[in-house]
Amino acid sequence: MSTRPTDGCFLGLISGTSADGIDAALVRFDGDQTRVRPTLLFGRTYPWDPALRARLVALGQQAAALTLDEVGELDVRIGHAFAAAAMAAIRDAGLAPRAITAIGSHGQTLRHRPQGDAPFTLQLGDAHVIAERCGVPVVADFRRRDVAAGGHGAPLVPAFHAAVLRAPHEDRAVLNLGGIANLTLLPARGDVRGFDTGPANGLMDAWCLRHTGNHYDAGGALARQGRVDAALLARLLAEPWFAAPPPKSTGRDQFHLGWVEAALAGNESTADVQATLLALTARTVADALQASQPGTRRVIVCGGGVHNPLLMAALAEAMPATTIESSAAHGLDPDAVEAMAFAWLAREHLAGRPGNLPAVTGAAGPRVLGALYPA
Repeated sequence: MSTRPTDGCFLGLISGTSADGIDAALVRFDGDQTRVRPTLLFGRTYPWDPALRARLVALGQQAAALTLDEVGELDVRIGHAFAAAAMAAIRDAGLAPRAITAIGSHGQTLRHRPQGDAPFTLQLGDAHVIAERCGVPVVADFRRRDVAAGGHGAPLVPAFHAAVLRAPHEDRAVLNLGGIANLTLLPARGDVRGFDTGPANGLMDAWCLRHTGNHYDAGGALARQGRVDAALLARLLAEPWFAAPPPKSTGRDQFHLGWVEAALAGNESTADVQATLLALTARTVADALQASQPGTRRVIVCGGGVHNPLLMAALAEAMPATTIESSAAHGLDPDAVEAMAFAWLAREHLAGRPGNLPAVTGAAGPRVLGALYPA
């Protein structure tokens, strides 16, 4: 067991598959290993430099290639962006760096290929830069140990969901609606499971940006103007990945605009495609939940998609026997849950405790995740 300190305040940092900003969460943890009580002291999303974000989005849509020199430079630039977000969060919370026990940095996923002869996952954001600029220990590179152990390296947040949201009286699920949608299954009895279900905000944001210039479909306004194209939805649902059993994970390198465009007949309206992409998210989530935990009574939703009322309504319609509610109903800011999870993963690393769930990722066993970069 580690003798490193695991009390105090931890800072979690993540930029998800949508690359819509760097989420920062300052968290204090109470309770023991089996039942964690997190207190969000401060949470905020800090914007990317527009040029750097445009580069990340283009890479995620496979619209650009990188040389080795460019990968190295991008790693450092993202590290500086994460360091700036960390320092801003510490300052905006009225704290000093010395008050932070450690920073847990997820980084920005560049590629996620957990299957094949040489499986890998690659997150950029040089943790040495973050530690040097902030003067705070950093735990980073959480996913690769799980991949090395035969897992997908994702999703990792289910372990945190289980620690804070599991209930003994009902089968629950936690749905994160980021760029990719993923489910954590929290049965009243039995093993916790979790997996990606397919695209969420990532495709809708990319389609909206290309055709309207807006970075996202605020309130589902564009989708509301269209109708679901049943033929297009059927072609999208024919993607073999959706039928694959868990454990499974995915990303923007699989579900990108090129994937959508390959399914278009060519006469669809912009709004109809947006409505269909929204329906795709709701349908694939509902199908996955029905197949994996049909007795679910409550779905607790977090991530940016919780703010899209049309998407939330579509989920409720697709799962009429299930309560669909924001994580705010359980005292967790839906915009901060993932960043809080990486603060928790940093704490688990310092304590020498595993951060993965093998039943979720498919790894050979529990593993302590991440690497420590001293201040």
